[in-house]
Amino acid sequence: MEREEIPSWILALDKESLEFIRKFILNSGSLKNMSNLYNVSYPTVRSKLDRLIKKIELHSKEEDVEFINMIKGFVIDERISLDVAKVIIEKYKGEKDIK
Repeated sequence: MEREEIPSWILALDKESLEFIRKFILNSGSLKNMSNLYNVSYPTVRSKLDRLIKKIELHSKEEDVEFINMIKGFVIDERISLDVAKVIIEKYKGEKDIK
């Protein structure tokens, strides 16, 4: 996989966060197993997961803006019409629940 094919939200995560995700998946998403593995309380693991989710969501929103800007660029370059761009953006926002 080439670097540009890797989603930016993954590239934005530090090694510790990626390792947490790897362990989380290998433990079938069990927070109880994760708390035992890290030797911390369940709420501590839950808090770490919540922070990780927020990081991913933040970067996902940045990707959304990139997509919308790309569509707007197509209009400027006259590759698609403004009406078509509006339909694409509205459909995209609807599927992604973007404000």
